[in-house]
Amino acid sequence: MFRSQEETLAKHQECLKKQRDAVKQRLKKLAARQADIKKKSSAIRESVVRKYQEIQASLEEDLRITLSHLEMEERAVVSALDGVMEKNCALIQELEQDLARFSLALDQINREPDSASFYSYPEQQDMEAVDRVMDVLDQSDPSSVSLDEAKAEQILSLTNNMLLLVCSQTPLIRKLLKSYSSEVHLDPETAHPKLIVSPRGDSVAYTDVWQPLPDVPERFDTTLNVISLQSFSFGRHYWEIDVTGKTYWELGVTYPSIPRKGASEDCWLGRGPESWCMEFYDGEYTAWHGGVPHQLPFTKPFCRIGVLCSFPAGLVTFVEVDRMTPLFSFCAGTFSDCLHLALCPGHNHNGKNAKPVVIFNTTSPTSDL
Repeated sequence: MFRSQEETLAKHQECLKKQRDAVKQRLKKLAARQADIKKKSSAIRESVVRKYQEIQASLEEDLRITLSHLEMEERAVVSALDGVMEKNCALIQELEQDLARFSLALDQINREPDSASFYSYPEQQDMEAVDRVMDVLDQSDPSSVSLDEAKAEQILSLTNNMLLLVCSQTPLIRKLLKSYSSEVHLDPETAHPKLIVSPRGDSVAYTDVWQPLPDVPERFDTTLNVISLQSFSFGRHYWEIDVTGKTYWELGVTYPSIPRKGASEDCWLGRGPESWCMEFYDGEYTAWHGGVPHQLPFTKPFCRIGVLCSFPAGLVTFVEVDRMTPLFSFCAGTFSDCLHLALCPGHNHNGKNAKPVVIFNTTSPTSDL
């Protein structure tokens, strides 16, 4: 009997050892995977930094070449003006010398009137002096020497075009996320009775009036939620939500299995394992999933929030659209079901939260990569 119990315990012990070893092996693989992801992420960041440095170096080299051209042309024009100014200075010196000679002659004549007959200055020489001066003045017209201003304007125009091009491509993340835009419409069959969904399904607002709507299984009956008619199960998808002027809202994504009836906390977005959300309430931002709050270091009331859902990476990311500032990102690893966009416009909040939450649908193609 004791031997039988000993053998049974030994078998259990051996089984537990195998399970422990399996978990240890999995832990080792997870750690290796974590290290690999960090390594790849670091390599990607370094590559991006190098590309930005190359862009900066290219722009700096182009600036150097452009300025060199302008400076070379400036030197040429200034040098030409120096030459013309030298001719003017030389002529002034000649005229000054002639004036000095005539001043001496006049002084001599004033002292010795009889000596005037010794001094003569033919009119021909007067004409030659006038012609010489006129010739120098004609050749030294200031307006005859100038920069190629039309070319300079073209350079400024090209520079401005390059600036507009750069601005149209940055932030790079804006163009990338826009390429993932997917059109969605809110499903009025899921909306809480105190929510009004627009006819086009692109906005939702709170009302104090309880609407007599059918109590279908899809409808939220306690939490002020509504979800999209469309669901997504692969690819990358991006939505922009306008929350201008609101003091309370929640938005995110959810599995269709989110509880919809009763006062369970799991019915609230982000409070259960079925949904991920970002919340703004009384000037504070919080990211929620599985009932775990993540307080965010932002206080400015944002006007538009972007939501990115990436099935290949299992990521749900929130961004502030104006500057494409990253706000928070959840990693689910692998999504176990399709996802719906989910919104909560919040209650009236003492009359300060009456504005609707609006979805900005675009026609950009959805990425299935």
